[in-house]
Amino acid sequence: MTSLTYSRLARLSTFEERFDYLSLTGVVGDRTFGGERWMNQDFYRSHQWKQVRNYVIARDMGCDLGVEGYEIFDKVIIHHMNPMSRDQVSNGDPVILDPEYLITVTHNTHNAIHYGDKQMLPSLLVERRPGDTDLWKR
Repeated sequence: MTSLTYSRLARLSTFEERFDYLSLTGVVGDRTFGGERWMNQDFYRSHQWKQVRNYVIARDMGCDLGVEGYEIFDKVIIHHMNPMSRDQVSNGDPVILDPEYLITVTHNTHNAIHYGDKQMLPSLLVERRPGDTDLWKR
């Protein structure tokens, strides 16, 4: 399996390119934790995770997929680009805390990455101008 990395992701300039790079089109937790979600929940409460989470949010400027213009104003999720496994959590594999394999996303983008549903993705807001809704004046 090819490992997805932040270094490669950062070379992609658009939100769409970054989404396509990360898209899994799978099922959340299917290959990873299934009925043992308590394991990753304990991990996400750890001091080490909270530290790396704060670092990744700052590195990505609080933007969805780290793309300027896609600022996150709601709950921030740190996505593991390569799904972590039970063994990695049990054995304390340092890879699951390495920012090289993490990216800041919104809840909708996170679900879209896993399920491959591009309709869940945000779009940039269009700057409004006076009269732009008066179609007959164009």
